[in-house]
Amino acid sequence: MAKRDYYEVLGVERSVSAEELKKAYRKLAVKFHPDKNPGDHAAEEKFKELGEAYEALSDPQKRSAYDQFGHAAFDPRQRAGRGGAGGGFHDPFDIFRDVFGGGAGGSIFENLFGGQQADPSQPQRGDDLRYDLEITLEEAALGCEKEISVTKLDACETCSGSGAEAGSKLKTCATCGGRGQVLTSRGIFSIAQTCPHCKGAGRLMEKPCKSCSGNGKRQKSSKIKLRIPAGVDAGSRLRSSGNGEAGFRGGPSGDLYVVLHVKEHEIFQRDGDDLICEVPVSFVQAALGGEIEVPTLEGRATIKVPAGTQPATTFRVKSNGVKNLQGYGQGDLHVRVLVEVPTHLDHAQRAKLQEFSALCDGKQAPLASGFFEKAKKFFK
Repeated sequence: MAKRDYYEVLGVERSVSAEELKKAYRKLAVKFHPDKNPGDHAAEEKFKELGEAYEALSDPQKRSAYDQFGHAAFDPRQRAGRGGAGGGFHDPFDIFRDVFGGGAGGSIFENLFGGQQADPSQPQRGDDLRYDLEITLEEAALGCEKEISVTKLDACETCSGSGAEAGSKLKTCATCGGRGQVLTSRGIFSIAQTCPHCKGAGRLMEKPCKSCSGNGKRQKSSKIKLRIPAGVDAGSRLRSSGNGEAGFRGGPSGDLYVVLHVKEHEIFQRDGDDLICEVPVSFVQAALGGEIEVPTLEGRATIKVPAGTQPATTFRVKSNGVKNLQGYGQGDLHVRVLVEVPTHLDHAQRAKLQEFSALCDGKQAPLASGFFEKAKKFFK
């Protein structure tokens, strides 16, 4: 199935700003998060699709590439190099390969127009890998250390990545005569293609390593420690250098990119570096005032509620939000008061409230008095 347009996946226009893009992703990620949709395979796939789209569009360079080339910008079959797993660009010689059958080893057109192929017998860098990691809001806000387990292709311990048995010598490939390429006639053209026997190396090992069958790599599970800095958010990407797949013929390993997903919190909502929470208070507390304790990410704080506090009034607790990712201080906690009205009153409570209502006679309700004063003309 063809991939959907990344902008369509996130429900935004192509001109969307980076901040609006983040807000759109965060809103949809919360909606389709696996924790909110247990057992819903469709929601899980949608969540993964959102992560893929945001990863591409949140990076300015990747977004520019996507705007120009679409999904082909990240298609490993169309990337220019062989090291990365994350992308590359369309090779202009692909059109000739499609028409004349040239393979990865090149063709006569590349020789004519100056195209160059990397020497396949030389060491090559391994592929980059992606790992999706879910963390809590506390871990994202304050930073933490994590240990993850990654199963990947590492250098074979028996042959140290060479692919050969100890003491084994290299011999010239009889198929291509050591050139790494074979010529195929196509009418008036002669097409140079990668030798299928030696895979372009031009040489073969007399005795391939038995442990890895000459590949030089074996699948292995590795434990990797990560330091997650304070202030990261959903969609943040961490690079673990050298922890991707092993290289070819002794080449360096690729990198591991860890994409972070933040669990929805049961109390707090995040807005940039600030946190928002709603705290219920009784109507008696709101009317008479007093002090209340509110939760924070690191414990609790006390705030003073003035007498006559109205519903939805918000109080700020300084420096109790999320630590800034660049180290510029810490956000604030915004506490929104919810005035709770009792649902069941006994006889004595009801009598006291009726007595209180008679004493008020509308004088202690300025908002209601003002509203009905303005609304008088509608009741005539």
